Amino acid sequence: MEQTTLTIGGMTCGGCVATVTRVLRAVPGVASAEVSLEQGRAVVQHDAATAPVDALRAAVEEAGFDAA
Repeated sequence: MEQTTLTIGGMTCGGCVATVTRVLRAVPGVASAEVSLEQGRAVVQHDAATAPVDALRAAVEEAGFDAA
């Protein structure tokens, strides 16, 4: 397992946090995703071979948020 921290832009409320959490956890290979509105970031535990960082970013961006 690898841990990746993504900076998430565009979150304004708890609903945004729930959406980002849901889309990250739906990526195959993701074990957990903890999203913080206050810190504007997501900490993701994932299998880098199954869920590369690009796939995590893509999932967040497809949900309408920025990910770096």
